[in-house]
Amino acid sequence: MKKVIYALILSLVVVSGLVFANREIKNEASKKLTSKPLSAAERKAALKKWEASPDGIMFKKWEASPEGKKVYAGEAKIRKHIRAFTNMEAVVTSLSLPPGSRLGFGVMVRINGDDYILSFGPEKPHKNFLNFNSEFHQLHSLKVNDRIIIKSHGVMHAPKYSYPIVVGDYVERDSKILYKRAPRKGGC
Repeated sequence: MKKVIYALILSLVVVSGLVFANREIKNEASKKLTSKPLSAAERKAALKKWEASPDGIMFKKWEASPEGKKVYAGEAKIRKHIRAFTNMEAVVTSLSLPPGSRLGFGVMVRINGDDYILSFGPEKPHKNFLNFNSEFHQLHSLKVNDRIIIKSHGVMHAPKYSYPIVVGDYVERDSKILYKRAPRKGGC
């Protein structure tokens, strides 16, 4: 009986030693993989290299096209509100995004006469698997021509879309909050 107990204790010590050693090796490997930030010259060189690539050339052509200029002009119109995180009045023009979009859940809105994509990101199911509501369940109640108040921290663009993409951080309708993005944990 004593031999069995000693054998179990010895095997426990060996296994825990292997697990601890494996953890140390993984920590050392992850420290080696982290790289230092690129210097300004390195970033500039990487940008030049990308601009010379087929994707970079296509993007530059899009920027110079009338469609690209229209998207940049739309971004410029709301930039002041984005920087200050202030209210923007919008009207919902469509409950679906352009065909083929991969932005997750979103709607089309008109702000000061220009159309924008209001994107909220991929729809994740609620934490409780028995409750099938998503975090956007109140946004599903929006209808075309609803007047809403939007606040956002960011606006993006992509050659695939003919509209600027406004990141939906806060949405209000009739003085009721429909959506408010939760702040990130442990980051900027």
